[in-house]
Amino acid sequence: MLWLDFPPRANWAGFGAALLYVATLLPTILRVVFPSTKTTGIPKKMLLQRRLLGLIAFLLSIIHGYLLINKRAVDFSDLQTYWIYCQGIFTFLIFLLLAITSNDWSVKRLKKNWKNLHKLTYLAMFLLLWHIIDKMWGHWTWLTPPSLVLTGTITLLYLIRVIRESHLFPKQK
Repeated sequence: MLWLDFPPRANWAGFGAALLYVATLLPTILRVVFPSTKTTGIPKKMLLQRRLLGLIAFLLSIIHGYLLINKRAVDFSDLQTYWIYCQGIFTFLIFLLLAITSNDWSVKRLKKNWKNLHKLTYLAMFLLLWHIIDKMWGHWTWLTPPSLVLTGTITLLYLIRVIRESHLFPKQK
């Protein structure tokens, strides 16, 4: 029988961040992959809280990183550190940019560039999946499987969305 470790607080914060982050991606992806959800109004309701959920996810990612940095006594003067934690660092930097620009002032100031900047969220999605796989490989907690299912599913749905939007397949009515 497979025994999974009990997750430390840092993993709980990371899981919460991943869960809320996935919730920010769902409205657009659902609308394209499952067009019938438009009529339910679910994506529209989810869009109303997207910025707030994203900011809370960012706060939880800060807590996640802080707890792990303290626990592992990470040495930022060692270049090897940046290689070991590259996915987490790049994902965090993307989330930092998104959090800083998640306000009406930035939308007005950046105009079309704001939308392009916020497309970085899809790169972060792939980095996050890689981060979870890489960091949890060989020492899973019982939060690891749901984290992988969440991030893996949203990544798969995003790829389906890209295929649908590429016009390779006709839109379903």
